[in-house]
Amino acid sequence: MAYELDHVVLWVADPVRSAAFYRDTVGLEPVRLAAYEAGEAPFVSLRIGPGTLVDLVPLHLADGLNAAPGAEGSAGNKHNHVCLATTAAGFEALHARLTAGGHHVTPYTADSFGARGTAPRAFYFADPDGNVLEARHYAETDGP
Repeated sequence: MAYELDHVVLWVADPVRSAAFYRDTVGLEPVRLAAYEAGEAPFVSLRIGPGTLVDLVPLHLADGLNAAPGAEGSAGNKHNHVCLATTAAGFEALHARLTAGGHHVTPYTADSFGARGTAPRAFYFADPDGNVLEARHYAETDGP
């Protein structure tokens, strides 16, 4: 049986601020931002691909999610990192935007294993809430 990743949830202090970072710096398109701002949606999402989202959920909702059966104490915890794969050109452009914006990026790593095999280069950075992301590309000519 094969699965596809549907969504990842990141806890954030301010979904609007975080959506602006991911839109303007990372290059991801917000989904339901206007609905969130109007109080019609509980969180903002970011489109990763046709079937994959990152949800930016306000941390104040953690208590409600802790109430789910078996989830007590789990909501609001940080994860290790989320990895975004892109083209080599997209990788370079993201690195340049982060650097130009004064965001800390790690040195490049080499030959990291991931969902599509071994990526020749990757680096890590954090969003405004301290969520860690990895950016990588797999080959000079491939897409995400």
